[in-house]
Amino acid sequence: MNQELLSVGSKRRRTGGSVRGNPSASQADEEQMNRVVEEEQQQQQLRQQEEEHTARNGEVVGAEPRPGDQNDSQQGQLEENNNRFISVDEDSSGNQEEPEEDEEHAEEQDEEDEEEEEMDQESDDFDQSDDSSREDEHMHSNSVTNSSSIVDLPIHQLSSSFYTKTTKFSSVKLHVCMCVPRSGLILSCICLYCGVLLPVLLPNLPFLTCPSMSTLESVTYLPEKGLYCQRLPSSRTHGGTESLKGKNTENMGFYGTLKMIFYKMKRKLDHGSEVRSFSLGKKPCKVSEYTSTTGLVPCSATPTTFGDLRAANGQGQQRRRITSVQPPTGLQEWLKMFQSWSGPEKLLALDELIDSCEPTQVKHMMQVIEPQFQRDFISLLPKELALYVLSFLEPKDLLQAAQTCRYWRILAEDNLLWREKCKEEGIDEPLHIKRRKVIKPGFIHSPWKSAYIRQHRIDTNWRRGELKSPKVLKGHDDHVITCLQFCGNRIVSGSDDNTLKVWSAVTGKCLRTLVGHTGGVWSSQMRDNIIISGSTDRTLKVWNAETGECIHTLYGHTSTVRCMHLHEKRVVSGSRDATLRVWDIETGQCLHVLMGHVAAVRCVQYDGRRVVSGAYDFMVKVWDPETETCLHTLQGHTNRVYSLQFDGIHVVSGSLDTSIRVWDVETGNCIHTLTGHQSLTSGMELKDNILVSGNADSTVKIWDIKTGQCLQTLQGPNKHQSAVTCLQFNKNFVITSSDDGTVKLWDLKTGEFIRNLVTLESGGSGGVVWRIRASNTKLVCAVGSRNGTEETKLLVLDFDVDMK
Repeated sequence: MNQELLSVGSKRRRTGGSVRGNPSASQADEEQMNRVVEEEQQQQQLRQQEEEHTARNGEVVGAEPRPGDQNDSQQGQLEENNNRFISVDEDSSGNQEEPEEDEEHAEEQDEEDEEEEEMDQESDDFDQSDDSSREDEHMHSNSVTNSSSIVDLPIHQLSSSFYTKTTKFSSVKLHVCMCVPRSGLILSCICLYCGVLLPVLLPNLPFLTCPSMSTLESVTYLPEKGLYCQRLPSSRTHGGTESLKGKNTENMGFYGTLKMIFYKMKRKLDHGSEVRSFSLGKKPCKVSEYTSTTGLVPCSATPTTFGDLRAANGQGQQRRRITSVQPPTGLQEWLKMFQSWSGPEKLLALDELIDSCEPTQVKHMMQVIEPQFQRDFISLLPKELALYVLSFLEPKDLLQAAQTCRYWRILAEDNLLWREKCKEEGIDEPLHIKRRKVIKPGFIHSPWKSAYIRQHRIDTNWRRGELKSPKVLKGHDDHVITCLQFCGNRIVSGSDDNTLKVWSAVTGKCLRTLVGHTGGVWSSQMRDNIIISGSTDRTLKVWNAETGECIHTLYGHTSTVRCMHLHEKRVVSGSRDATLRVWDIETGQCLHVLMGHVAAVRCVQYDGRRVVSGAYDFMVKVWDPETETCLHTLQGHTNRVYSLQFDGIHVVSGSLDTSIRVWDVETGNCIHTLTGHQSLTSGMELKDNILVSGNADSTVKIWDIKTGQCLQTLQGPNKHQSAVTCLQFNKNFVITSSDDGTVKLWDLKTGEFIRNLVTLESGGSGGVVWRIRASNTKLVCAVGSRNGTEETKLLVLDFDVDMK
């Protein structure tokens, strides 16, 4: 029954019309499937009762039933059910041709065409994302055929760990459903006992292989029981063969015979005519008293022919593929003679016939036979198990699987399935899109899938999308932009002209100018509608970004406020007066003063519990702000400390001495000293133990701070030609800016240069990119020059996509 249903599913996938083109047919299929499954369960109970009765009478367990037994009537009923199921499918498909429904079906066809175009576009997006991976994927798809099977395995062949999980069953039939997609994974294992499906872990069974036509050597087919996989003898792998002569193959059945023929053709194509005979790797089924030596349930002959099977699948009209040649004289007599022979004689005749064929003729036979072994096991699994199987696929494979048939399309749109894919990629929010049409009533497009597709298209835009003309935000005259913040759709730039400007990242307009400082602005922080700025006038100011109002002016430092870090409602500022101060931005009060450095504080980090500061006295200090005590003084640098990163566990400091040091914040010990740069480390960023450092030697390095290993150095013919001024990275890309007037995009994992995002015409002659800030879809660059060759401005590049 499973074979027959799977064969019908295979036919529906190949023809496409009954599955994708007719909702009424799909509904009829589901109703008929339910009836067939119920009948199958009833007949399985009858078979179990008969097996118990046979065992009590002392008969051979699993012996083939005698003619006239109940199994024959059950088989006939199964075939009748299958034929009725097929006829319902064909009748439902035929309803499309009735005149009174032409208009309705035309509308449905239009909807399906739109859905197919949408699926093709989604799949094409992934196919175009990486040319090299697509080529590798194509090569892999040629070597591995997508296939599936149902496998019967004896308990004594299982690994010990798996056997202990199944010893509580007195009699277990283990069916292993396997699919080898292009990712090459064995996906699911199901234990069938007393009609109940139980998911279990797939054990480490080295003899399990893909039951596809490309690995046919390791697959033997048992009639009515599906495929089983078994490791072949070593002689088989080295070309050794065993003749069929002398084997009792009289009652192997139609499927067993067909599988043997197909294997013979495959061997001939692979090894040529010198390979004359073959072995199945196990003894074939004998007469009715035969019991499998491997413990498999015995097989019975299937009273049908290959032509009958193809006719039942609606392929009878396609049998005559060669129409340009008249049948040879004596063909019918030869066929009658062939039918009169016994099973072993037929096999021997076919063996000799295949040896006499040319490769093109063997390929023709394979094209006729191979489709009969295709199985759509996904459609026969419960939805939960089918989704579990699909969860092992990569997103691009899911999109391609959705194009197989309508049921796969529905499964591949599961919202929870795509939510997990988004979670793996760090996508936090679903994307709800209003669509004009749906596949059928009740079908809902997955918002999480839409979010995943959108993010993938955005990444593709960054990598190879057309670089449109950026928005140009002019301001600050010819002054230097000293600090840059980007949050939401607001951009805040600070300059040595004593002002800050708030810009719209969408329109490019200057929303307001924050005036109040009496000296240049050299540091800033931003969160939501709050902006904090530090100036050479020795004060900090808290601003409302919506209104431009100065909420607080924070007095206390006695020199320039050179750095700051905002965490929730508190900001920590570092000054050239060698002190740090902790402020409450809501009240404007100075909560704590941290003193201990003996030179200007150049960088500071604050995570809400600890403050870490780096100064020109070569020291890095760890503070408890609540008690105003210095917990650790991290000594080791031999020059000024210019940059810091702190993730709550590790402190990373960059110095003018060309080294980068990784410290343990709890013990104060130096874990690693990262060497390789040749000059000042001007900027760093740390995420998930991955550190990216930019240096005045024009190189960028990627480090693993857990091991201290340099993973990549971003250099080569496309490297920066001058000092790196700023950098930022995410899970895919590294963005770097330089004094050479360029902004470059690099691959984080491989370190390969991707392309230039910005190239100033004045680059190399004075044009500089001072600062960059990037969001998921936008890049903001602060550019200018120190000699008047480039106008001071902000450039905004947009990589967003339209998901209408």
